[in-house]
Formats: sequence, C-alpha cells, structure tokens
Amino acid sequence: MAHVTAKDGTRIYVEEAGSGHPILFLHEFAGDHRSWAPQVAHFSRTHRCVVMASRGYPPSDVPDDATAYGHNIAAADAVAVLDGLHLARAHVVGLSMGAYTGLMLAIRCPERLTALVAAAGGSGSHPKGGTAYRAETEKRAAAMLAAGKFPADEVGNGPTRVQLKRKNPSAWKEFRDQVAEHPVIGSAHVLRRIVGGRPSLYTFENALKRVAVPTLLMVGDEDDGIVEINVWLKRTMPAAGLDVWPASGHLLNLEEPEVFNDRVVRFLKAVEASAWPARQPATAARKTG
Repeated sequence: MAHVTAKDGTRIYVEEAGSGHPILFLHEFAGDHRSWAPQVAHFSRTHRCVVMASRGYPPSDVPDDATAYGHNIAAADAVAVLDGLHLARAHVVGLSMGAYTGLMLAIRCPERLTALVAAAGGSGSHPKGGTAYRAETEKRAAAMLAAGKFPADEVGNGPTRVQLKRKNPSAWKEFRDQVAEHPVIGSAHVLRRIVGGRPSLYTFENALKRVAVPTLLMVGDEDDGIVEINVWLKRTMPAAGLDVWPASGHLLNLEEPEVFNDRVVRFLKAVEASAWPARQPATAARKTG
C-alpha cells in the first residue's frame, strides 16, 4: 500500500499484489480500488496487479477545487501511477469511467499499453443523447451536494446495476455499502467534470482508427445506453474484439467474476502469445442480401 504523487501534487493511492507482467485496474464512478478484489485474487497468481483509487476516492486525495478533475487529468494520473511504480508497459483493465481512461491511454500513449480491456465504457457518448446526459449528471451532482451524501441506494438500484443484485445479493450489498462511503465533494466533482464533462468517444473516431493496442471490449446487453457505442468501437478500432454478455448490466466484473476473469485470461493469453489478430479489411465489408 502506497501513494504515488501526480503532477499537480495530488496523492494517488495504489495497492499491489502478485508478480509477473503488470495489470493496471481502473475503476468506475461508483466503485473504487476495492471493486477489483475478485480480479486481484485471481490474476495475482500470474501477474503483478496494481489497483488505484482515482482522485476524489479515499485513500487518494480528494481535492476541493473542481478544476483538479477531468478526463485528461484522470489519464495523466494513470500514467503517473505507471511512472511511480517504474512500469514501462502494462495491461490495462478498466470499467466504465476506467474504460474511458483506458481508451484515452491507448490513443495518447499506446507504447505504455500491452493490452486493453475496456468494459462497460461509453456512457454519455451517444450523439443524440449527449446534451440530456450532461444535464442529468449536473442535476445528480447538485442533488448529491444538497443531500450531503452519496445516493448509494439510488445508484445501486439503478437500471444497469440491479443485475448485480439479482445475480449476487451479497456482492451487491458490499458494493452498495462501499459506495455509501464515497465523499460527496469528490464524487460531485467527478460526476460533473469527468462523467458528465468528458467528450463523446465519437469525437475521437480518427484517433481510434489508428489504435493498434490489442483491445477487448465488453458490454452487457442490458446496459442500454452503451451497447450501440461498443458496436461502433468494434467497427472503428482495428485491433478490437467485442464480447456482449447476455442478461447483464454495468458491473460485469462483479456480476459474474469467474466469467469475467476467464474471458480476460483468454484474451491476455492470446495477446501474450502474439495471437490476437488485427481485423482483416475484408471482414469489414458491408454486405446485403
């Protein structure tokens, strides 16, 4: 357990387990470093697992200044963790907000990534719903500040998280209890500046077309707001594969951790064996009839 200092002096909390090629895990808005416990328990047998708490999530610092948060800052913090731990390259596994950060890393510093798993990424990116999405995040942030606490029950019973409650009630309760601990100031800043303030992934189309980092996209078929976006990412990124989970929501790594781990294992084994193929142009041809 340690802290890495970001460029602006913010301390980012990290935990490590295991040895081998490193995996950096990036959590979602409603999660934190503890969200990856089922993955760390599994992958630490074969890899050096690194989990970080994003700024705004204790034990990392929680800056009061809203300008200390943003999608570019989140990506820079992830690089700061790699640098602080002297990791030249790593596999990156991100969920939702963490998936977005992983995609930014694949665009901006692909030489630092050996593989990317982007699970449940893309919220707010749909061009037709972007304005309404940002307005909703602002409304939720204001309500959170007014209440003085994180709306754990509301988030936990949301339409893309009740799947965890259905599949594993005890894991859902642990998730809900951890969510309730999030400091309201940090959560509101993250919601406004990162979740609601980041650009749509569609604005990065040209850059994503050039990403050669082997990528596994994962999405639950009940995560309605992002299924279409992940199909688009698959069609756009030449080294991406798409894994759609039936009867599943947003918290894929917690809903069915054994399945999640197995699919990531198979992906990483293919990457490490140089057997993960780039998409052949002929497979992208549009056909009718």
